Amino acid sequence: MRFLLTLTTFGFLTLMSPFIYGQTGSSEPGFGGFDLENNQTLSPEEIAQQQKEAEEAAEQACAVCGSSVALIAGLSLVGLILNIAILVWVARDAKNRSMDGAILWMILVMFLGLLGLIIYILSRPQGALGQCGTCQGKRLTTSARCPHCQNP
Repeated sequence: MRFLLTLTTFGFLTLMSPFIYGQTGSSEPGFGGFDLENNQTLSPEEIAQQQKEAEEAAEQACAVCGSSVALIAGLSLVGLILNIAILVWVARDAKNRSMDGAILWMILVMFLGLLGLIIYILSRPQGALGQCGTCQGKRLTTSARCPHCQNP
């Protein structure tokens, strides 16, 4: 990114150098080598210093923009991973509680987000999960059969 910015700045300055240094072929002094605040013509060293300061400011702006993009990308990745983990938990919990339509609950939570998760938690069968004596899978202690092995 810095290379592209430097290349673009260099190309612009190369094209504009006759105007900056007043070498346009006319009697006009050019529009770039004149300081409007102090009403005086700038020396080539002063112009080079201003160009260097402008390039440094552009590089700092690119650094800020790049770090913002990285932050947004990182937060998006964390959000995606968290969403996948919640969807997996909803599917496993719905199966352990012998609920029909675990996939539908996952879709609801995926599209509604936090609201879907709250709806799922409030509508799922309440009770403690225990371990099945036959298959060692989790099951609702009040259910008649294990959802994994169908044994009582």
